[in-house]
Amino acid sequence: MDRNLSAFAPDQALVRPLVETNRRFWILVGVLCSLMAVGAACYLMQLRDGLQVTGMNVPVYWGVYITNFVFFIGISHAGTLISAILRICKAEWRRSITRAAEVITVMVLFFGAGSIILDLGRPDRALNVILHSNFESPLLWDVTSISVYLTGSIIYLYLPLIPDLALLRDGLGKRRWLYRALALGWTGSARQHRLLERAISIMAIIILPIAVSVHTVVSWVFAMTVQPMWHSAIFGPYFVVGAIFSGIGALIVFMAIIRWAYGLEGYFKEIQFRNLGLLLLTMSMLWFYFTLSEFITTYYGGSPDHMVIFWAKLTGPYAPMFWTMVVGCFVIPMTLLSTRLLPVVPSTVLAGITVNIGMWIERYTIVVPSLARPRLPLETGVYYPSFVEIAMTVAFFAGFFLLYLLFTRLFPIVAIWEIREGREVSVTEVSERVASYLPEVGEAQDA
Repeated sequence: MDRNLSAFAPDQALVRPLVETNRRFWILVGVLCSLMAVGAACYLMQLRDGLQVTGMNVPVYWGVYITNFVFFIGISHAGTLISAILRICKAEWRRSITRAAEVITVMVLFFGAGSIILDLGRPDRALNVILHSNFESPLLWDVTSISVYLTGSIIYLYLPLIPDLALLRDGLGKRRWLYRALALGWTGSARQHRLLERAISIMAIIILPIAVSVHTVVSWVFAMTVQPMWHSAIFGPYFVVGAIFSGIGALIVFMAIIRWAYGLEGYFKEIQFRNLGLLLLTMSMLWFYFTLSEFITTYYGGSPDHMVIFWAKLTGPYAPMFWTMVVGCFVIPMTLLSTRLLPVVPSTVLAGITVNIGMWIERYTIVVPSLARPRLPLETGVYYPSFVEIAMTVAFFAGFFLLYLLFTRLFPIVAIWEIREGREVSVTEVSERVASYLPEVGEAQDA
């Protein structure tokens, strides 16, 4: 126990993970590193032997790697969109969850971009997208938007972290050199707080269109081709809705893990899970609407090329995955979140898990079936992910969990200064805010 930990009362629980480690922590780190080591060995094998060690072939030249790319980029919307929107709306209940969401964005973007590197047979040629750029190519737009998104997300995560870094610099003995360098001389003056609040508000506004543009551009990589069931104007908003949907689900799952691992029930309360559950329920209905729109317009259009993919998903070889997706993304969330079958936290977490499983399957059923049955005069392709692809996927998820775990051991996963600021909101201010929503007595009588 750090002798200065008492300086953080009543928020010692938020700082305790930074100064205490146990055997369970090191066992988890060892397991995650082992999974990553297996993935690294498989990648070296892929570099040596080429993409023939994967299940990709002609015409299925995209598989699990591109599925992971779209999935990881989608999860990244957990931080920017959710946190930024809640900040702009001044939702008080968001204070304890914003940082957990923002960390997801930054960490997962590295693995989203890394999935593209895995898919390249010659990763040394990745820079050719920039060195020999084609401004008419959505691939260049993709690289540009993701780079801008990552830069903005890091800034958006770092700005609200500065006051907590100063608290750790002044209150902890461990890693003081790190916190001193990152705190940028923060003293907590009124002028610094005004500048910080202004900068955070500006970044919250800027990051929203950037986040929307990222997944829109990702969708254009598909929609601007002539592949059956890809060439669709609905893909832009459909991908954005799916990204927000999976991002909320990922945030709920990580909140539950942090709550259980560090005993933060007082910070991640039922109200946060209930409100995020309502958002998840709303996005589930939106996702179902877009999915129905996509399939019903394809059916009534009746284009032979499109109908081949249509029936392959609904009744053909991809039907088990398709209907699992529908159950995971719509049936289960609707059942759990609109009824009281389970308590709030378990039902919301279970819905978040099924949503993320369903959304990964959705990305797979977008990528593979259209490539397996191309317009070109080629034989129907068959694709099954190889052990190398599965190992790399597991390694990427393990790496994501490891980076997130290390962040929670270096920095508070809940913004201490925002919690303290929230406590300072007096009962009078709250009552005045509520009263402003209600009509005056005279107005009520006139009505």
